[in-house]
Order: sequence, then structure tokens, then C-alpha cells
Amino acid sequence: MKNILTKKQISALEYEVTGACIEIHQMLGPGLLESVYHRCLERELQLRNIYYRSEYVIDIDYKNTVINTALRADLLIENCLVVELKSVDAIHPIFEAQILTYMKLLSVPKGLLINFNCTNIIYNGKKTFVNELYRDLP
Repeated sequence: MKNILTKKQISALEYEVTGACIEIHQMLGPGLLESVYHRCLERELQLRNIYYRSEYVIDIDYKNTVINTALRADLLIENCLVVELKSVDAIHPIFEAQILTYMKLLSVPKGLLINFNCTNIIYNGKKTFVNELYRDLP
């Protein structure tokens, strides 16, 4: 994380991203491919002037050697929020482990797991994760 943000600023960013996801879900509904929602979220973030990087490559520093991997975070937003998108019947524990690991490897304090294959993003399509970096923020 380059700039030190506050919990309040990161929460406001989460609110904006969640609103973008709700907008997409209201317009398109459930049942489409993850890639469709991904492209629409990129467009929605552009319209809202939110800086992001898509399919962000995650290299691993393993025993003082940088290893290029095939790991890609769906979206890294404002260098402080990682977003993983799904369009699945259920959120499995491995998806939660994935986002927590991405947060650790990217050194970001907050992550969102969004499943567009649901009836309501807020109630059953979104999970928010924080780590020790978030707890230490002002």
C-alpha cells in the first residue's frame, strides 16, 4: 500500500465499489459469466473515477526470490482494496482463503468477495474481509 489511508476512507471506497456492483446486478441480474460482470465493473469504476488495476498479477517473494506466478487478483482498487468476483451457486471456504491470501501477498488491508449469482448483493452476494493492516490504520 503506497498511501496511508484511514479506515474511514477505505470504508467509503468499499461503499462506492459495492454501489457499482449493485448497479450492475440491478441492470443485468444473476446468471451471467463472471467475465461479463468483471468487464461491466471495470466500466462502472471508470464512470465513477475510481482507480483500479484489472487482473493484477501477484508475484510471490519466496525465500528472497521473486517468483512469477499465474495468480491474478480480479481487481486491485486504489492500491488498498482487492476485489474477487464470482458467479457461482455458493461461496466456498476456498474462495475466502483465496482473497485473504491475496490481501496478504498484496499488503492491502481490505478485500471484497462479490458473487453476482445471487438475489441481492448486500444480503447474500458480498463478503468483506480485513486483516491486521486494517486494524492498524487510523
